[in-house]
Amino acid sequence: MARSGLAAAARVARWADTALGVGRDGVTADGKATLSDATAEHAAADLGLSVAQVRADWDIARLAGLVEVHGGRARPGWRLRAWDRDDSAVLRGWVALFDAWSLAYPEPAHHEPAAVAEVVSAMPQVLSFLQLSAGPVPVEQLLDLLEQRVTELRTERCEIPYGPQPDPALETGWQDTPLAPLLDWALHALASVGALTCGDGQATLTPLGSWAVWVKLEQICVAAQSPAGNIEQSAEDMLRGCAQLRPNAARAEYRAWLAARPVGSAVTELLAAARGEDALLRGLAFEALRVVGAPAEADVRSVADEPTLRPYALLWLAEHDGIDPEDAHEVLTREEATWLWVDTAAAVADHGEAPMLVRHLESAVQATVPALLDEVRAVGHPRTVQVLVALAAAHPDPALAKAVRRAAFQVHTGGD
Repeated sequence: MARSGLAAAARVARWADTALGVGRDGVTADGKATLSDATAEHAAADLGLSVAQVRADWDIARLAGLVEVHGGRARPGWRLRAWDRDDSAVLRGWVALFDAWSLAYPEPAHHEPAAVAEVVSAMPQVLSFLQLSAGPVPVEQLLDLLEQRVTELRTERCEIPYGPQPDPALETGWQDTPLAPLLDWALHALASVGALTCGDGQATLTPLGSWAVWVKLEQICVAAQSPAGNIEQSAEDMLRGCAQLRPNAARAEYRAWLAARPVGSAVTELLAAARGEDALLRGLAFEALRVVGAPAEADVRSVADEPTLRPYALLWLAEHDGIDPEDAHEVLTREEATWLWVDTAAAVADHGEAPMLVRHLESAVQATVPALLDEVRAVGHPRTVQVLVALAAAHPDPALAKAVRRAAFQVHTGGD
């Protein structure tokens, strides 16, 4: 259903990608989102559509994230790139359109913006009621619910007038706006994106609309069940709070944290935390990005050239492409694997116990400790000296500890 509903928008987005090229200037007329006349006419001629239909499909493609407009430039969104191979990209695109229902259908004329905003804020409760009803609901019943919810919103804002008040008989305001026309607009807007059907005085969620509302309710429940209470924290503080949790509990915390914020900004924040000096947070940030899944692919791919993040990004991308996590390390070069070994050792040295650091030796790709030390010295990790000193202090074998200390001294002094 989502593919069918977005097919026309995807067609226009693909046309723009092919006919105009990535980042083409002049695609939009206002530097924001509206197609220029020349581009719209070009698309209409190529696709056999009217200019009006092209513009409508373009708007849907933009709201669904199939195209992204930055200034006067348009470029394909990650959902368009993943369209044919990733069903979750299609569903996320439709949910993005569903979230933007109030922008997909013209607002009713001559209504106060404040009243329109109240109805938009109140509609999630109306939709939840429709979802729980699992069938047609009379519009009159929905209107009663909407009026109750709007009243609750005004009470929550404590809209109690202060000071001398004018005669109410002489003044009307947006609080007096009748809600029936606004509910009619909201239902038709939601119908235009495929979330519900309305007719004969009744409204019914489509299967796709019912699924989307269920997903939203589930996200609210997940966010409310944050096991460690880090949901309001920054990515860095949240990751620190997850450091002592078991893997399943940490994943639950990541899901709760992600459910409470937009995916794009969450991914940006996680990658910023990964760029910091704490190697433990780097590893945990990519564990959280594994919970994000496909929506993080473009961002993770874009950081694969950053030396600090490259091994983590390559492993993430390999697992995302279906490689077994136990075999994913094979995508790393010897140098990248060694760099990752040092980075992980830094995390253990900072946050773990001595026996863990000793056991970490077993995970090195090198067959012998001397070979490991030679390659660790060559790879140039900024924490090499500290890692080797900590390993020498922790290892019970005096001869091996001495060799590790010597290697640390050589790295520190730049000698051979």
